[in-house]
Amino acid sequence: MTAARIDHPLNISSSHIDHMGHVNNAVYLSWVQEAVVSHWETFAPASAQAAYLWVALKHEITYRKAAFLEDSLVASVALERVKGVRAFYRTIIHRGEEVLAEVDSIWCSVDAQSHRPVRVAREIVGRFLGGADPK
Repeated sequence: MTAARIDHPLNISSSHIDHMGHVNNAVYLSWVQEAVVSHWETFAPASAQAAYLWVALKHEITYRKAAFLEDSLVASVALERVKGVRAFYRTIIHRGEEVLAEVDSIWCSVDAQSHRPVRVAREIVGRFLGGADPK
């Protein structure tokens, strides 16, 4: 199974820099949200984007190295698997080949109208997981 992946460029602004002179840890969470949404928008057709919304259930971040204002960063995002209404994403934030943070997150798909949890259609999930069975 080959998961569809994107490389999402990240922008660092002076407001992201903390009292220690590097990107504040809390900023990474907003970057993950931005990158995962970009991943969804890259592979999901417009009809699916209109039908489903995503709610974060859990983020587990392992910080490896600090990021600084002048850095050029990328978030590499892949959907690893889908189970029921939950999507399991892996995001690696890096500066060139240097890994700065690894993030495992779980997201819940919800109906855009009712905001109730709902499974994403199999054919949509297949776009992300290379046609694998999304069970």
